[in-house]
Amino acid sequence: MLLSIQNLEVRYGSNKALSITAPIELEEGDRVGVIGANGAGKTTLVKSILGLVPYEGTIRTELLPEQMAVHMQFNEYTDNMCVKYVMEAILDTDISKNKKLQELIDFFEFGDCLRKKYSKLSGGQKQRFTIIMVMMQDAPLTFYDEVTSGLDFETRQKLVEKLVEWYRGRDAGFFMVSHYYEELDQLADKLLILDKGKVVAYGRRQELFQKYCGRAVIIMDNTPQNEALMKGAERMSSPKHLIAVSCGSEEKEREITRVLLLNDVNYKRSNNDIEMLYINAKEAEAGTRGAAAKNVGTRMAYKEKEAGE
Repeated sequence: MLLSIQNLEVRYGSNKALSITAPIELEEGDRVGVIGANGAGKTTLVKSILGLVPYEGTIRTELLPEQMAVHMQFNEYTDNMCVKYVMEAILDTDISKNKKLQELIDFFEFGDCLRKKYSKLSGGQKQRFTIIMVMMQDAPLTFYDEVTSGLDFETRQKLVEKLVEWYRGRDAGFFMVSHYYEELDQLADKLLILDKGKVVAYGRRQELFQKYCGRAVIIMDNTPQNEALMKGAERMSSPKHLIAVSCGSEEKEREITRVLLLNDVNYKRSNNDIEMLYINAKEAEAGTRGAAAKNVGTRMAYKEKEAGE
């Protein structure tokens, strides 16, 4: 077991920022995508694991602190010298004599940036610089906190493609905090969904999808025509501009797609859509908690009635 978290609680004053009761366990090579709205506790969780904030509970790991690397959302370096010298000073090495560092610089196409000062780098170049610094640690476990935040779509996509290529065939694992579903779709094999400091769901993507969405989901634009065509189908929660239908069996999927094809409707079929998984997992767990609270209230009222009698 690479990492185990249980009964973790983090408070900022009187505010409970994070509360994890059920165990979260990470095996060697696991690549976990952490998703949730702002304030869900994503960065707080990373800081807790790294020992950067005080917490109550248990975090166990077989790794030494130097065996964990971290890429935080905001990073700043001196502007007084070229990033080449900043890199060499922090890593205590000479680029010309370090083949591993040369490989990373070439892989992330950073060679032309070495003579620039940090302030003159673009957003994507700054992220690549920090990723190179992080990956030089060759850590069994790395934490990425919004690694593509603030970048345009094309730059984000190129950076994610580089990360996918770099990790292909390697045993290293990571926690990646991101609010871009398409990034996690390419990089993560497990998902940790957080909401208001609590765990909504944790596990392998395929298993979670089947639990909250079913065998497959058919997604189409939300139009009056499609609304009429899907009347009576098993609808799922989705963004307002879309209609999503769950297909619990291959037969049901054939039935729905036949109707859509006959009516010339464009649609998407998915058995791993992270956005649909996220939306429906949150709704399902909120409904479960609401039902549990309602049952508790009913039992309390019943007991009060008995006491009165």
